[in-house]
Amino acid sequence: MKKNIHPEKSSVTVVMNDGSEFKLMMKLPNNAQRLVLDIDPTTHPAWRDGERKLIDTSGQVQKFTKKFGKLF
Repeated sequence: MKKNIHPEKSSVTVVMNDGSEFKLMMKLPNNAQRLVLDIDPTTHPAWRDGERKLIDTSGQVQKFTKKFGKLF
């Protein structure tokens, strides 16, 4: 592995929409120490078990849920 080409990682606090927080080691622009998510698994309809009504005329959401629903 080449030396001195990888950015230095630091501890970053990730804040989800429900207020929960966790820490990751990553590099953010301007050496930011906090990442606040707009969309996360607690709010995105794909991971909410159909709590929100979606108009899915082509069946793509249903295919996704059938294929990956057990993972979430």
